Amino acid sequence: MVFAGLLCALTVMWTRNAHIYSLGVVFLFVSMCFDLVDGWFAERFKIHTSLAQLADRMMDKVVFSIVFPLSAVGMMWRLHYVTGNPSRAQLLHAIFILVLCITVMVRDQLANFFRGSVGDGTEDPEPKDYARLRTIVAAPVGALLYAYAFYIPAEPGAFLSTVLGWVGNLRLRTLFFIEIILLVINFGSLARLGRKYGSDWLDELCDEDDLLRRRILSFFPNALTVLNALMGLMSLFFAQQGRVREAYMFLMGAALFDKLDGAVARRLGLTTPLPGQAQQKRVQFGGIMDDIADGISFCIVPALIFYYTLADVDLPGLNNFPLGILAGIYAVAGIARLIYFTLDRTPLPGYFKGLPSPAAALMVSVPMMLFGPALEAGSSLAVTWGLLWVFLIILTALLMNIYPLRYVHFGRFLEQHRWASRLNTVAALIFLFTPWFPYYTLIFGFTFLLSPIYTRRFSRKIEEELDVSASRS
Repeated sequence: MVFAGLLCALTVMWTRNAHIYSLGVVFLFVSMCFDLVDGWFAERFKIHTSLAQLADRMMDKVVFSIVFPLSAVGMMWRLHYVTGNPSRAQLLHAIFILVLCITVMVRDQLANFFRGSVGDGTEDPEPKDYARLRTIVAAPVGALLYAYAFYIPAEPGAFLSTVLGWVGNLRLRTLFFIEIILLVINFGSLARLGRKYGSDWLDELCDEDDLLRRRILSFFPNALTVLNALMGLMSLFFAQQGRVREAYMFLMGAALFDKLDGAVARRLGLTTPLPGQAQQKRVQFGGIMDDIADGISFCIVPALIFYYTLADVDLPGLNNFPLGILAGIYAVAGIARLIYFTLDRTPLPGYFKGLPSPAAALMVSVPMMLFGPALEAGSSLAVTWGLLWVFLIILTALLMNIYPLRYVHFGRFLEQHRWASRLNTVAALIFLFTPWFPYYTLIFGFTFLLSPIYTRRFSRKIEEELDVSASRS
């Protein structure tokens, strides 16, 4: 049926026949349903054979090898022959589809390599939760991309034509969100496989050379650090294009990668000294890279966005402020806070001394999402949001360097309190697609700014315990 869908797609590209297009979508939909229920039948009737597992895995490879490259070709065909004069966002989406298809293909090959290069050469079945999640997501996304790429309008009135018309006219923002979920799942599957087989693979490769092992493992947190800096630069680019919400999302991505690189380094044991080494070096290459990336994403980029956005507008009340000086003060204050964080010899576990730079960058960038739309609409609130932006850039610059303040490490707090992590994720996803997202982030940010009032008693208790242990030692 997938091969029949391929033939239908080739026919659609040649003839632009709406009926052939609908038939191809039906073929893919039915094959997707078979792919979802075959595992249920195997569980229901207790049919578990080696041949069935090999056939299922082979069929997944065949389906992925047809559907995803075909969707990439279909996106380019739609841009050239259907859209005619595509926008840059549409071209970016087509390129992203190509990257997604390559990622899906490469992920399967790397999975085979990991499973086949460890042990006696026999392949372990992939963890069922990730395999099932990837199947549940990948098959519908593949069918969705097929239906969107080769969409040919049919006669209105029929139910199928109505559904396909809705799919064929989906907004790019919705498509990006669905495709990014699939991309994250594939990277998560690779991370799961690397965690399961990576230790044995490194044992064979490094031959008890701990220094070589550490150098290989350091690639992963360093790569996340580079992605942190790239996210910051992408935020600046989108802000200059007037895409303020996307710019803020990239800044959130930079904060996420900033959290992940430290977590990955700790999980891989890169923060502990080597056997026979007295203590870990205070200044390391990875730490310098992390400070540079944080300085770009959370100090320089928010300051540049603030200056370039407000300097080009002529609004009463905003022209009286030295915007360039304020942007420079924020950038310097953020870099000073990073230097202090690196050189601090008495860190407080679970807390930051002063407002952390990622939180400051996210907080100071919230008015960007309110000021831009208000300015385009000619609303009088543009002055209010601009003044709020000026106030926040001064306030966060001060709070970052008031080191007696103790701010809880929000990432570790979410790891220790699962209920808070789930609640925060659900609330963010609910508000993300609504006009209330900037107000939600603004309230959340002010709550975090005032959090030392509540958390100071816990931080003082930890400080007292550290003082007692130090005096005993």
